[in-house]
Amino acid sequence: MNSSGTNSEFNCVMRGEKALRVKVWLSPAGRSDNTSDQNVRSDSKVTVHFINRDGEKITAKASPGDSLLDVVINEDLDFDGFGACEGTLACSTCHLIFDEEMYKKLGPVTDEEMDMLDLAYGLTETSRLGCQICLTKSLEGMVARVPESVADIRQTKDGSA
Repeated sequence: MNSSGTNSEFNCVMRGEKALRVKVWLSPAGRSDNTSDQNVRSDSKVTVHFINRDGEKITAKASPGDSLLDVVINEDLDFDGFGACEGTLACSTCHLIFDEEMYKKLGPVTDEEMDMLDLAYGLTETSRLGCQICLTKSLEGMVARVPESVADIRQTKDGSA
C-alpha cells in the first residue's frame, strides 16, 4: 500500500508522442508491477517552468512520460504541501494553472480529476492537477503556475475546509 492507503498508483505511459495516464496495481511490496515504465521514457528532456507562490520562475528538465508531480518531487522543488497524496487523486494539492494555449495541449480532464479540482483553492478555467499531466515533447517550455495556497480535503476529519 502507498501512503494514502491504496494498493494502486497512476503512472504515465508513453505511446509514441502521446502520454497516457494509467492505473497500475501495486505488488505486495508496494512497487509497481509495471517494469516497462523505464523503457517507455525517452532520453530527451522536456523543459518545464514553474512560477512559485512568490512569483519566481523555477526551471526544471524532465523526461517525456514524467508527470508534473514527478518533476516537482524528482527536482526537489519546494512547493509547500504540493502532492500530498502522491498522485493517487485523493487531494488537490498539486493544482497548477496554465495559460489557455498550453491548457488546450494537455489533453482531456477525467471525471475523477474534475472532482478533485472542484476542491482546489483558486480554481480557474485552466486549472489541472500536476499528477495528471504527463509530459510530452509537445509541452516543451510549458509554464505552470502554482496557486497562492493549497486546499487539502484530507486535512479535516469531515472533509470540510
